[in-house]
Amino acid sequence: MALSTGEGDAAQLALALAGDRDAFRVLVERHSRTLFRLAFRMTGNEQDAEEVVQEAFLRAYRRLDRFESRANFGTWVYRIAVNCSLDLLRRRKPQEELRAPDDRDTGDEAVLEVAASDPTPDRLALSGEIGEQVNIALTKLSPMERAAFMMRHDQGMSIEEIGRVLGTSMNATKNSVFRAVQKLRQELEPLVSRKR
Repeated sequence: MALSTGEGDAAQLALALAGDRDAFRVLVERHSRTLFRLAFRMTGNEQDAEEVVQEAFLRAYRRLDRFESRANFGTWVYRIAVNCSLDLLRRRKPQEELRAPDDRDTGDEAVLEVAASDPTPDRLALSGEIGEQVNIALTKLSPMERAAFMMRHDQGMSIEEIGRVLGTSMNATKNSVFRAVQKLRQELEPLVSRKR
């Protein structure tokens, strides 16, 4: 899902810049779900993700006067959320970052769904195991790799959009996504080999 600022965002921004708090609330409601998904994937738990989203919108509100109207509000606030997530991960102790998957709340979203109209118990177990392994593998990525990977493969953002959000060059962005995919492949290879 590419981030875009429609005319609705532009109109709400204009009102928010004029001091209308309700207009900013509309922007928060419009973009909070996307930011939460990103923050949850980056931090690994719901409480941290909520904290990141709140901090991102607070920073955005405080800096609204610095927002350039030709820019995309969605990309701008997404970048703030990425930075808040990275800040939180840097502050975290290493042992907290690599918690066991049982300590994580995976939420309502399946990490990997096995398509079937009536899944068998074996398929459900395999799906759950794959989801756990993906979550573990994601924690082994650097925060920058995790952010780039999630934006590319979870949000469907282009390399150019990811580079704008992360503030990295096109080559650095491609390399971050590539390294993340390579590391995930390596981590998940035993599971894929076993399935064959």
